Order: sequence, then structure tokens, then C-alpha cells
Amino acid sequence: DSAAGPVVPNLSCACASPSLISCLSDLAAGPVVPNLFQRVDVQGYRLVPWRVWLCRVFAVLSVGLLLLLFHWRPRLAVLARCNLCPLALADTLLNAHGQSFIVEVQILEMDDGSAEHPASDVEEFDWRDTVHLHNEQKSSLRYFIFEGIRYIWMVKKGAFCPVSVLSEDWTSSDIYRQQGGLNRHEQSSRRKVYGPNLIDVPVKSCARLLVEEVLNPFYLFQIFSIILWMSDNYFYYAGCILVISLISIAISLYEIRKVRMEQEQEESVSSVDLVPGDCVLIPPEGLLMPCDAALLVGECMINESMLTGESVPVMKTPLPFSAGTYSPESQRRHTLFCGTQVIQARGGRQGGRGGLAVVTRTGFFTAKGDLISSILFPQPINFRFYQDSMKFLLILGALALIGTIYSIVILRMSMTPWVELVVRALDIVTIVVPPALPAAMTTGTIYAQQRLKRHGVFCISPPRINICGKISLCCFDKTGTLTEDGLDVWGVLEGGREGFAELVPDPRMLPQGPMLLAMASCHSVALLGPQSFGDPLELKMIESTGWELEEPVEDGETAEIVGEFGSFRVLAVMRPPASELQPHGISISEPVAILRRFPFSSTLQRMSVVTVGLGGHGALAFLKGAPEMVASLCLKESVPATFPDTLSHFTNDGFRVLALAYKPLDEKLCLKTIEREAVESSMKFLGLLVMKNVVKPETPGVITILRNAQLRTVMVTGDNILTAVNVARTCGMVPSDDRVIFVQANPPGASSLATLRFHMGENSTGTLQQCRQIPQYPLYESRSSGYHLAINGKSFSALCDHFPEHLPKVTFSNICDAFIYSTKCKNELVRDKDAADAGVSLSQAEASIASPFTSSSDSISCVPLLIREGRCSLVTSFSLFKYMAIYSLIQFSSVLILYTVKTNLGDLQFLFFDLVLVTSLAIVMGMGGPSAELYPRRPPASLLSVPVLCSLLVHFVLLVLIQVSALLITRTQSWYIPLNSTVTGAANLPNFEDTSVFALSGFQYIIMAVVLTKGYPYKKALYANVLFVFLLLLFFGAMSWLVLYPVPFLRRLFKLSEVTDMNYKLLLVALAALNLFTCYLLEIGIDKGALDCLRRLRRKKESRKLYKRLETFLSDVLSWPPLDQTLTPTQCSVIGLS
Repeated sequence: DSAAGPVVPNLSCACASPSLISCLSDLAAGPVVPNLFQRVDVQGYRLVPWRVWLCRVFAVLSVGLLLLLFHWRPRLAVLARCNLCPLALADTLLNAHGQSFIVEVQILEMDDGSAEHPASDVEEFDWRDTVHLHNEQKSSLRYFIFEGIRYIWMVKKGAFCPVSVLSEDWTSSDIYRQQGGLNRHEQSSRRKVYGPNLIDVPVKSCARLLVEEVLNPFYLFQIFSIILWMSDNYFYYAGCILVISLISIAISLYEIRKVRMEQEQEESVSSVDLVPGDCVLIPPEGLLMPCDAALLVGECMINESMLTGESVPVMKTPLPFSAGTYSPESQRRHTLFCGTQVIQARGGRQGGRGGLAVVTRTGFFTAKGDLISSILFPQPINFRFYQDSMKFLLILGALALIGTIYSIVILRMSMTPWVELVVRALDIVTIVVPPALPAAMTTGTIYAQQRLKRHGVFCISPPRINICGKISLCCFDKTGTLTEDGLDVWGVLEGGREGFAELVPDPRMLPQGPMLLAMASCHSVALLGPQSFGDPLELKMIESTGWELEEPVEDGETAEIVGEFGSFRVLAVMRPPASELQPHGISISEPVAILRRFPFSSTLQRMSVVTVGLGGHGALAFLKGAPEMVASLCLKESVPATFPDTLSHFTNDGFRVLALAYKPLDEKLCLKTIEREAVESSMKFLGLLVMKNVVKPETPGVITILRNAQLRTVMVTGDNILTAVNVARTCGMVPSDDRVIFVQANPPGASSLATLRFHMGENSTGTLQQCRQIPQYPLYESRSSGYHLAINGKSFSALCDHFPEHLPKVTFSNICDAFIYSTKCKNELVRDKDAADAGVSLSQAEASIASPFTSSSDSISCVPLLIREGRCSLVTSFSLFKYMAIYSLIQFSSVLILYTVKTNLGDLQFLFFDLVLVTSLAIVMGMGGPSAELYPRRPPASLLSVPVLCSLLVHFVLLVLIQVSALLITRTQSWYIPLNSTVTGAANLPNFEDTSVFALSGFQYIIMAVVLTKGYPYKKALYANVLFVFLLLLFFGAMSWLVLYPVPFLRRLFKLSEVTDMNYKLLLVALAALNLFTCYLLEIGIDKGALDCLRRLRRKKESRKLYKRLETFLSDVLSWPPLDQTLTPTQCSVIGLS
């Protein structure tokens, strides 16, 4: 058997992950078999020939309209052509609820015995679908592919399951048994089952892309409108819209094809044939991983910034040999993830070169696929603004229906021919529902994205910029985010049975012994050329000792090191500094070799190494980690009695404290195969390493800005809880006069119940003193109460498991800010930055797919900027939506008024209003930047709120009244000449009715652009948008010129009647000024809370939002939180909020 490698170093495989389907049950419709993927209900369908032929007949009779309907609603196509059937017989699958998807089931014939799979004795043949052909038994694989994920039919489960289910139960020992690789027959058959190791993103032809783009409802609506306008002799306007649509389609085709070609070029690799179980060789110089693999031999230095956003390289070590089930998430330190860069690999092959790994996941099932999936197959963003915008379009559609009915009645009363009546009635629809609305709404987001990019903040999900405008909670990691990445060594405390010795500020002053050796060797730092890579804390620790790291690279050097340290395979050697560099009175000359590394795990909170001295003698194990964890693994007699007090003293002062321990190892033990559990037990406590973690200079200012804006700030860290409290005070997250309430929850023991307790942990000076003073007012009643909550990881887990009814009360706080110390929460937060409303990675990369936003700055100064830009973009989108809606309503009222008097706007009049006035103003309206400060209140996000609807309704009524007033004033003039009643529509131009309505409506487009453009406190003032102000003045001057002093050429061009009465013209301008004044006052009144005053006069209603009801409840409860009281699950009261 031969290994399927080596992997080509310079090629990569980008993949995407599943997002919807898990397993599909054997019923016609039912729940799926649960696993790691999302649960979904589906229905099975089978084609019915007579239904298929009937659909073809109706498609011909409807001139293709039925096919167009099926293209837009594929679900209807399935229901029309197929019958419901069990999944085992289905050739088409349709989901029963939620996001619609349709997939076709495929059948692939397999050779008998081709699917033998290690470590899956129970499910070995579950995928087979056996059929009998001429008494010959054959095996077939029934599967389908959805969003790149392959799902196979499992007979025993009676469901379609992800193909990864075949390798889910592998244990570490199963993976080790596959070091020999797969033979060609096994590799070929597994390739048929698992499919290729890539994302198949086919580049569609231009013709197909053109058809799909043209069949988009938006462009079909444009085509319908163009045909309608041309039939009504609006040739200029229709021609301009046609040219703009063709340009838009061409640009869209270019962008789509460009993206597809780039994806295919980047994601097609030579390692497409890799399958789970293949054994691959990792070259010493590293590579970009094309799959997920478990490392079996050697050590690899990995850059995982693409996945996690963390720029610090991570050391990967061999997977421990055990019978436990292998999990890439829980054993991340032994897993090489797809898309990560292997910087170097050592110790895997003869001579110590390279590494050895077994493929565990391929294609869309890899870690990189989880992130790529959110880009290739994004889930709908649940944001109220986007949801309300679609509902608002339905309201406009209903208004268009009313207008259509009115126009039909009016035109029929004027004996308009039926053909012209239909054309004019349909024209109302194209006016009320503006085709440019979706494009106009994105301009604010585009401008915000460009401004963010200039400040070094890059965005891969522009719709989330608007969501940033509603942020109310900011969660921060501590180390590297609030504080500096590097830590300075403050000193070393050696401990013993008698207690701790004096603090040694310089570790180089330590004599040669276990403490110095532990600091020099207990790390995961590696060399890449002359440069050291690893955790900044460990780099500082090694630097403080003065010892130098050496790693075997060439075969000759390896042989020399082997001779120096016996026959052991050495990972690294730590050598003491030269004698002239050592302090006076200190003489250390013997190096130490590192044989085994058990890397740091956030779950275990520790790491350890196995070392030997010269000649391979004096084997020692060293342990480094969280002080409480290290102390629990040490012999009790070796831990100083003052350990808790000493630890509290340093952590309460904000120091980062690590504990170190060691123990001698029996030389008879096999150091190459010794287990971690055997190493990390019965240790001898050495002492404490104290390091100072400095808060970044930008952090306090940013936290102050966020708190002043009433944005809740939360710290999520894996550090000691007292250190977290000190950092929170230093950066201003917890003001110096405020107190911290510690939440302590314990899981049940063998003879005890789970307990929950709240107690005061510190006073304003920061010392740990129990305070028995219980507030006599509700804790959540006023921000001046000055209390904050802190909870560690163990307590948080116990709270979730045993006190779920208290979880909302602990985590919720509009008044009491809380910060959580939880390693589990921190890990989930790092992995789920893309799932947050606005996850931000602090990285030097231009754009990271680890989160929607990436900042090139290493501080949190980008957070207020992001929120300000989000608020600015959201307010701009609001203004643009309202402006485009009111523009449609202005034109809608103008057309209906003119229909009533048997005329209409002219071709160039429509063109001037739509393309020159409205489009220009809408494009530059969003160019105003955000305000310099964060306002305490967030902008609204609902388009269907009472203020928005009331604003549009009041403005609409006022605008109609102004237009009608202009028309009536015109008819009362002595020089007025009635229009020709025998002609209708634009053929009746020019006339005085159209001239007056044209003048007032033109002013109204400009007026509403001023009224609806919101500035402070979320945007800069209107005058700061210089281009917008320039266009407003230009268009206002142009309209005034057309009304007061129109030149004959323009009057003939726009088909306007000649009016010589200057008093009448000035009256029209005065009406426009009155319109501006009244609309502006009404908008200010609505913004200033006139409707809120009316609501206060009514009876106060209970909020429909859960968090507001919870806030009301907590503000009335004097006994929350119950300080210094021990609660058990049986004593907990449940709050029923439905």
C-alpha cells in the first residue's frame, strides 16, 4: 500500500461548508437525523410523465409565461410535475419549510465491496442501494449535492446523510492504523463515495448569464416599462432607460464572470483526489493545506490567521494514541486545517524532515469550508430594515393598484380608447414602484465602505454595515485586543513547603535548577530561519532567561545532536547563554533537549514538555499553565500554604501569573510514547512567573466613548478573573468607584446540590474584601448604582446547565455592565465572529474571511468608527428610501391630477425629473460622512414605524394639496385658456395645467431632498456635503429659471405654455417656498417626538420585546441579585415571559 502524497506545496483547495441540510428522513416529509449540520425537513417527489407533458402544453399555450413562473418559483415546478413519495423512491427533494431549495437525486453504480471503510463496522454498507438486474446483484450509490455538500442514502438510517458521517466515529487509534495509506482500489472507491476534494464553481457562458440576468424580475419590469413607454410615444425616456439597463446588465455580467473565473482558478488543485484515510507527507518547507488532516508524526508551525484572524503562529503536535473518538474541534492542536499555511514541518521522516498526517475531511466539510460557505451561500440577514423595505414595496404596490383603478375610471369617463386606457393605467405601476429604488438604497452603504477602507477597515459583507448602526453590545477579548500582545516579565517567585521566596526581577539571576530549566524549555516556540515564532508570552519568557533555541535542520546536524543527547529524536535544544553574557556568579553550561511537547489547550489550561540532559540522561517533565490548574496537578506538600493569597495579590493588581512545576521521569519509561496523563500527574510545584500585561494606550479612550454612548462593553477572556477585573478598571470598563459582583455557580457533587451565589468581591480600591452591605434599592434601577457582574468559565457552565432561569438575568444588563471570564465562551466567540452582527478581526491582511470586518489597526479604535459609519449608512439608507418613495408619490399625484384634466407630463419632462433631478440628488445624498461623536441613542431601523409612515403620509397629503392649489390658481387667472377636451395625454401639450404642475412638482423633488436628508447627530450637517448642496442650488436655480424666465428653446423642448404674468410666476415660487417651510417644520416636529408625546397620553402598554420586559421586571425587584445567599435549583423562581 502506498501513501497518497506528497501534497504539492504551492497548490491549495478552497472549500465551503454545509449550512442547511443534515440528514433527510425516510418519510415523505419529516425531521432529519441530527448531527453536526442544521436540521431540516424535506419532502420526496417523483416525476409523473402525464404531468410533465401537461406542463409542456400549458407552457406553449401561455407563450412561455408558465416557464417564467417556474424559473422564479422552482417549488411550483416540482409540485406541478411530480407526486409526493417516500424518500427512498424520490428523484427530487424539496424542503418543507424555510429557505426554498430543490435538488435532484443521482445514482452511481459501484463495484461490489468498494465501500469497505475502516472504523465503521456498523455503517459499513449503509450507503448501498441494491438492485437486481438479470439476476445479477449490483450496488448503487444514491446521492445528491447541495451547496457543494454530498449527501448519500443510508439504508439503515432510512435517510440522506452527509458523506462525512462515514468518518465521524473514527478514533485516534483508527487514524494511526492508516499510516500506511490506501491502496489504489480503496482510494478509487472512496473517491466515488466522497467525491472530489474541491469546490466545483463552473464558469457559466456569457449567453447563459445573459439569459439569467434578463430573466431577473427587476430587468423584466424594466423591459415591460420600456415597451409601455414606447407604445405611449415616450421615446426619449424609454431610450435612456434602455441604455442604462444594458450598461447595468453588461457590468453585472462582467463582475459575475470575473468572480467565477477567479474562484475556479484559485480553487482547482492537483490534490482533488484526496479522500479521508489518505496518508500525506508534509514537506519541511511547508505548504497551504488542501484538506483537514490529523498530524501523526512530527511538529508543524501553522499560520491560522485566515481562519481565526489571529496572527500568532500555532504549533501543532502529533495526535495522542487513544481509543477516544477523534474530534477536530476538541483536538485542534493536533489538526491541520484546510486553508491554513504550514510554515514548516519537522521530525516526521528519516532525518527529522517533514511531517506525516492522515486526511480526515475534504471538500466542503473542511474548516475553511465553514467560512467560505458564508460567502458562497450566504444566509439571509435577519435585519428589520431589510425586512420592512420589502413590506413597504408591497404597500406601494397596493397604492399603485388604487391609482390604476382610479385612472381607469377617469379615462373611461373621458371616452379614452381601450388600448390607450390600458397603457395609461399600467403606466401608473411603473411610476409608483420606482425601478431605481434598490440601487439607490445601496449608495449609502457603498460610500460607507469606501470611507472605512480609507481608514484601514475592510468589509466582505456590505449589508452588515447598516447592521452596525444598531449595535448595542461590544464584546472584547483581553490579550492583544484591550492589552498589548507582548507581556513583560515582572519577576519570578520560587515556591516550596516553607512558602515563596523573594521576587527575582531578572530570571537570569536564577541558579541552574528546575525553575530556570522550566522557563527555558516549557514552550512551543519554533524557528523559521533565524527568527523565532510562537506565543508572545513564551517568546518573552525565553528572552528573559537569555537561553537560545536551536532546532535540527540538516541531516548532519541531526546526527550531531543525536550523539549529544543519546539516541533520542530531538525536537529542539535550549542552550544557555555564553559565559560572558551570564551574570556575575552564575555559570551554566549544560543544554537541555526537548523530546516531547504536549501543547497548550484552553480546555486543559496547561502545556507540558519532556526533556533530557546531555547523553540522554536526567529526563524531566515540565508543566506550565494556569496557577489553579497547575497546583491541582502537584503534590499537596509541594504547594506553599500562602499560594492562594499570593496569587490573589498579583492578579488583583493586574499581573498575568503562570505557575510552573516539574517531576523527574524514570529512564526505563519509553519517552517516545509516554501519554500526557502520565506526564501531568504528581508534579512538584516550582513557583510563579509574574508578567505585566499593559493596556493599549487607545483602549481607555475607546471604552469611554462607547460607555458615554450607552453601549454595553463586555470582556471575554481566558485569563484569571481577578486580572480581568483589574484590566477592566484600568481601561475604564469598570469605573474606579464601582463595585464588582462575582457570580459563583457550582455543579452538583456526589452528595450536594448545584449552588448559585452572588457576592461582593472588591471595593473601590480593588482589594478583595467581602462586603455585607446589601443595596436597599433595585440594582437595575439606576446606572448610578455602580455595580457590575463577573463570572468565570466554570461558573458560567454551571449556570447554563443548572440555573437556566437565571441566565437571562445574569447576561442581560442595560444598566449593570457585565464582563465574563470564560475560556469556553472565548473559544466560541473567536470561531463565531462571522456569526456576530459585526465581527471584527484585528489583522494586517486586507480582508479576512474570519469575520465580516478586518481592521489593519492593532487597537480597538476601529470600533467607534465602525459604529459611526454604520449609523451614518443606516440613516442615509432611511433617507434615500423615504426620498425615493416620496418621489414616486409626487409623480404619482402629478400624473393622476393631469389624468383628471385629460393631459399628462411630456416625454422630456419625465426624463428631466427622473434622470436629471432625482437620480443625481439620490446619488450624492449619501456622500455626507458620519458625525465625529457617538450619540447616546441609536437610530431607528423600522421603515414601518409610526413616525416613518406618519411622515410620508403627512408630506404626501401636503404635496398633493400644493399641486392642486397650483392647478386651481392657474384656472382662476384671466389669461387662462382651457385645454382641448377632444385630445388626451401628452398629445394635449402644451397647456397651462401641465405647466403649473410641472413647476410645482419640480420644486417638490428638490424640497423633499432637503427635508428628508438627516444630519446631526448621526451624520455631518447638510452643508458638509458640498456636492449635494451644489446640486441643490443648481437645480433650484434651474427650476426658478424655467418658471420665471424660460427661454423659448427650453419652453418648446419641454412643451410648456408661455406665461407672461410675473405675479403668477412669483406666486408659484411662493407656493414652493411655503411647501418647503411647512414640510421642514413637520419633519422636525416628528423627529423631536411629537408622536411620542401622543403615545404618553395613552395607557402604557407592555413591550413586545423580551429584553424590555425583563428590564422592567428587574427594575421592580428589590431582591435581585440576592447577595450573599446560596441558591439551589429547587429554590430558584422561574420568570414566565411569553
